[in-house]
Amino acid sequence: MTDEVLTEQQDRTLLITLNRPEAMNAINEALVAGLLAAVRRLDDDPGLTVGVLTGAGTRAFSAGMDLKAFSRGENMRGIYEFIRNGSRKPLLGAIEGLALAGGLEMALTCDLLVAAKGARLGIPEAKVGLFASAGGVMRLPSRVGYSTAMEMALTGDPILAEEAYERGLVARVCEPGDAVAAALELAQRVARNAPLSVATSKQLIRATQGTTEAEFWQLQEPYEAAIVASADAQEGPRAFAEKRPPQWTGA
Repeated sequence: MTDEVLTEQQDRTLLITLNRPEAMNAINEALVAGLLAAVRRLDDDPGLTVGVLTGAGTRAFSAGMDLKAFSRGENMRGIYEFIRNGSRKPLLGAIEGLALAGGLEMALTCDLLVAAKGARLGIPEAKVGLFASAGGVMRLPSRVGYSTAMEMALTGDPILAEEAYERGLVARVCEPGDAVAAALELAQRVARNAPLSVATSKQLIRATQGTTEAEFWQLQEPYEAAIVASADAQEGPRAFAEKRPPQWTGA
């Protein structure tokens, strides 16, 4: 782990904080390394069910690539590993201020987003001769609709959290300064459930977008077999019958 990314475990939730507030949590080589290490910890630790990703301070979740670091030749290609693969377990994003360019593309890798009122989300790459090549042009249409995604890409102008909520990109809108608390509350609700069940649900929802019904049933088969054979699948009904909280092991 690096100082550019901080982690804090709260029960079965891992809070991951991009910690470059002086640079609006822009992406540099050390931040990428820290983020990848944090995601590995989330996925590999059986005591964790869900993660929350946020940026330090209230100015920005992340303003995207650190162009000064890029000009110095820092290697940030690892960010594509996170953006393409994300995490195996559920990951929530908590957005304050700005989530722009690669910052929004990191947020789009999360499964649910919580954003403070007035937060701005956008892909302004066209304004500097680029395009949102880290998943923005692929993922935005399914999150906000074709027309809004096209307008965001072509104009480079951001949308506010309130519109993002109306479009379905953001799951919760909260008061400024409350995004982390709201995301942690939502994460706690996720963490009450069986770890394998929520991880499998996430993976199937993501993997089956655009598939046929026949393809879905085929894809689901190995996941279903693993869940049915798990210890948690026995613990859940037993705890229900005994009228007690389940003790999940993630196995």
